[in-house]
Amino acid sequence: MRRELFTADHEAFRQVVREFVAKEVVPHYTEWEHAGRLPRELFDKLGSLGVLGMSIPEEYGGAGLHDYRYNVVLQEEAARALVTLGTVRTQLDVVLPYFLAYADEDQRERWFPGLAAGRLLTAVAMTEPGTGSDLAGIRTTAVRDGDAYVLNGAKTFITGGLLADLVIVVARTSTDPDDRRAGLTLLVVEDGMPGFACGRVLDKMGIKVQDTVELSFDEVRVPVANRLGEEGAAFGHLGHNLPQERMTVAVGSVAQARAALETTLAYVKERQVFGTPVASFQNTKFELAAVAAEIEAAQTMLDRAVRELVDGELSGADAAKVKLFCTEMQARAVDRCLQLFGGYGYILEYPIARLYADARITRIYAGTSEVMKVIIAKSLGL
Repeated sequence: MRRELFTADHEAFRQVVREFVAKEVVPHYTEWEHAGRLPRELFDKLGSLGVLGMSIPEEYGGAGLHDYRYNVVLQEEAARALVTLGTVRTQLDVVLPYFLAYADEDQRERWFPGLAAGRLLTAVAMTEPGTGSDLAGIRTTAVRDGDAYVLNGAKTFITGGLLADLVIVVARTSTDPDDRRAGLTLLVVEDGMPGFACGRVLDKMGIKVQDTVELSFDEVRVPVANRLGEEGAAFGHLGHNLPQERMTVAVGSVAQARAALETTLAYVKERQVFGTPVASFQNTKFELAAVAAEIEAAQTMLDRAVRELVDGELSGADAAKVKLFCTEMQARAVDRCLQLFGGYGYILEYPIARLYADARITRIYAGTSEVMKVIIAKSLGL
């Protein structure tokens, strides 16, 4: 199906990204997977290319383009090459919007040039042991002491935390027993602050190239000048970017499902069983036809939502619908594709195995499928 989402500028950007991924990512990807992280040099190169500063104002070294479609192109081209740039995606799609929305002028001057150039890497620390989707249950505390907050607590499942220079930490600065959502504040913790430590690198089932860590804060003094937004307003700040975070997962899900279809089509045309190509069997044709139809349905739904996001019209409920549908579709599509590989589908040297393992997290992070259903049900008045 013809897509009308992108302009000529987006397609020119796509060609630049495609060439970059082929030259700078694909040859090294297996090595990075084994290392469990993307190298800092990759961020330097992406910064030099202008990718990391697309939405940062020009006066700080960026391009000043507030257009999420460029982020979509980056994800699609990574998936097309059968790689993932999850830590890059997290910086651009999840963390950077908080800086853009809530940083004051002093913070912009301190941080934006480094963010645009790839010298400063970021992470956001929300999830705690025992506190997943329930952000109102956060127990990390920050007590005001003069011109600083004294931060104590622990966070887990933090993407990009291993290399991060700046970590946005969600902490409780006051307690209201009648409103658990009140009293949360965003504090930017800088690498090297006394009492701030990066703990275990978690060994995940999939997305091996994306570092995911535990962080701890023991009497960390965070300057008040490092607070993002208003004290006690973090719950609203976090909700502001949730539609885009969920769209980001949906974009990756559809792009990776399409990559699974493409690699499976190539495989079944070459693989012979009983002296004939696997592609010649009716079951193969029916399975891949069904997968292709589901991908196109999800793509159409997604493209409409991306346009609404760019226009500032995407609701939280609609973002939840898109994430739910696209991630569940991805799970079905990749599973059906892997089945056509037979035993080879279970071998990690085949990309379909990695796509299968990577797909499982999309129904969990940025809000589980169950949380998406709750949001959608509320929008129906239930």
